[in-house]
Amino acid sequence: MREIVEEALALWAISSTSFELVAARENHVFRVDEPEQSYALRLHRPHYRTDLELRSELQWMNAVAHSGLHVPTPVAAVSGDLVHTVQGVQVDILSWLPGTPIGSATTGLAVDDRTSLFHEIGCDMARLHQASDDWTPPKDFTRPSWNRNGLVGEKPVWGRFWENPTLSREDNELLRELRHAGEIELAEAERSLDHGLIHADLVRENIMRDGSRVQFIDFDDSGFGFRLFDLATTLMPNLNEPDYRELKSALLKGYRSVRPTDTSHLNLFMALRSATYLDWIMTRMDEDGSVARNERFIKRTRKLAQEYLANSSA
Repeated sequence: MREIVEEALALWAISSTSFELVAARENHVFRVDEPEQSYALRLHRPHYRTDLELRSELQWMNAVAHSGLHVPTPVAAVSGDLVHTVQGVQVDILSWLPGTPIGSATTGLAVDDRTSLFHEIGCDMARLHQASDDWTPPKDFTRPSWNRNGLVGEKPVWGRFWENPTLSREDNELLRELRHAGEIELAEAERSLDHGLIHADLVRENIMRDGSRVQFIDFDDSGFGFRLFDLATTLMPNLNEPDYRELKSALLKGYRSVRPTDTSHLNLFMALRSATYLDWIMTRMDEDGSVARNERFIKRTRKLAQEYLANSSA
């Protein structure tokens, strides 16, 4: 891997040999340090995104950054290209953002002023959506669609969650019912729901703080979708926090202070967002801890699906 990193840095005319692996969750991300500044070098997982999808992601991030939000900005190589392939691996380079993630899936929230933080996250999420609506993507812009088909259609973005082979018969039936009810509700409501470019993965690890400044990173799964999907993604990992109601209220108040939102379908998106992980985990079951994670995902999705279906008219 060191050879790939060094060859990639040469394409960007970065002479530094000071780099370290800082993340290996999906992509491999290296921090590269030079005397004047630092960069994030990403080695992308094979066959997940096309070059055009990656360029589209970087173009959008650049537009968002220029709107005043704190997100990484793409760095063009010497050739002017944003993406290169080195030894069969897609690579790109972003500006490095100082700061610390607000928590993780294993440690929970690692902050003290929790409600004020969630208010700021809501504000910046709304600004992200507004900046995206104000931007005109290039004609060849291509990203995944977290729309009705991307959530409950025949080929969802992350796969057919209701076919997770570890599901019990009861859970399988429950998730098929969730899919059916969700399809009906979205078909009726999708024209009125706020839709556009979304981050799609604003979990704790991808929200950072630098002092009082909120930063969003890792736009790898970004695409077109319902804005409630972003709100659900941020809320979902915090369901078991003792102050969840206060966190939810602060997030929504922050969002609405910038941009209106109708949350009458939020429970559906909470259930569907949780369900997306049931197929996502299937390609990662050989990783340490994945069996336990899969069990947690099933338990959480079962609870959210039951709550949604108990109150659904679909």
